[in-house]
Amino acid sequence: QVQLVESGGGLVQPGGSLTLSCAASGRIFRVNRMGWYRQAPGKQRELVADFTTGGSTNYADSVKGRFTISVDNAKNTVYLQMNSLKPEDTAVYYCSAHIRTTYASSNNYWGQGTQVTVSS
Repeated sequence: QVQLVESGGGLVQPGGSLTLSCAASGRIFRVNRMGWYRQAPGKQRELVADFTTGGSTNYADSVKGRFTISVDNAKNTVYLQMNSLKPEDTAVYYCSAHIRTTYASSNNYWGQGTQVTVSS
């Protein structure tokens, strides 16, 4: 019913930048929240940043000042601008969205993940 399609991952040198995007499509009544998580090998998935419809944003301490999350509500798309990338940012990045598909029904959805590798 709802799909999240991510793009923008890849290989980048330390200090470089990447922009991830995630577009939600399907049966969408309302998007309540969109965000990005990441999972490095051997580690738990962690929140990177999220954006609520109320306009508030949250960032992991490790990315504050370097990453910026933004949302295009008309396109149901969330972006993650990543600057000053570090090797420890290497992970699979997952898009997450809490979407109301009808007035009375909502669920949390995940994208397929996109690999970000920061290495020289």
